[in-house]
Amino acid sequence: MRCRQTRRRCQRGAALLLAMLILTLVATLAAGMVWQQWRAIQVEGAERARTQSAWILSGALDWARLILREDARTGGADHLGEPWAVPLAEARLSSFLAVDRDNNSAAETDEIEAFLSGSIADAQSHWNLRRLILADGKVAAAELRVLQRLCDQAGLPGDTADRIAQALRKAWTPGLASAEAAIAPQRLMELAWLGIEADSLRRLEPWVTLLPGIDTRVNVNTAPAEVIAAAVDGMSLGSAQRLLQERQRTPLRELGVAPGRSFFPADPLTNLDGVGVASRFFIVQGRLRLGDRVLEERSLIERRQLDIVVLARERINLRDGN
Repeated sequence: MRCRQTRRRCQRGAALLLAMLILTLVATLAAGMVWQQWRAIQVEGAERARTQSAWILSGALDWARLILREDARTGGADHLGEPWAVPLAEARLSSFLAVDRDNNSAAETDEIEAFLSGSIADAQSHWNLRRLILADGKVAAAELRVLQRLCDQAGLPGDTADRIAQALRKAWTPGLASAEAAIAPQRLMELAWLGIEADSLRRLEPWVTLLPGIDTRVNVNTAPAEVIAAAVDGMSLGSAQRLLQERQRTPLRELGVAPGRSFFPADPLTNLDGVGVASRFFIVQGRLRLGDRVLEERSLIERRQLDIVVLARERINLRDGN
């Protein structure tokens, strides 16, 4: 009798243990399925947000194309008083898309609000490093002097300009056997690949850029005084600053004649080939803020008459406030 009772207790204990194991297994499988479903939803949401952000920022680029194309129709000099130079202040995206108050309210309650801003900057307000190297691979002496003046203004060592010129010559000249040729820089900070100190590049960044093509003159209507003074032999920084004050009232329409000529050295042999009043290259920056996330896209574009060509695009994820 006791053996039978003991056997029954053992059977009940085994059944209870088996039930607990089955329950644990089912709970584990259910948790795994729920996690996978949650993960799939998160991935889908992130992909949808990425696609929507790319679409919105592409709209900002289209806005820039439209403005620059309309500016090209009018022709003439490019200056900071034109519509393209006015930044697009941060605005709620729903204000562009919604047609009534009800739609605005729905956007505010159902989704994270998005804010869009943008700007267009003249890339030719900086001096182009590509002017250093001629088509035959030689260093342009006149352009090397421009870079030397910029390095002096930045407080860099005296050999910095020569080191940059020789590094770029090896990287851009066909037939020169060098490791640098395989990693020719496309942006200013990439000169660090060629052994140029990052601190030196940061000091030059407000004044120097890398644009495709040698024939890219500094636009005196948009460039800072330091760049204008460096680009014109014999021009003082004070004269360049006076030019900046004057262009706020009256942008220069042409060089070499009054009133534009009066800002440059009186010597009639002064070479003004490095400066101009028109621009082909521009930097378009779009900024999208979604909650605490900020997505920026910077595009280098070239205006070829009425054709606007995107040469490079760079996207950066930031935290709000950075």
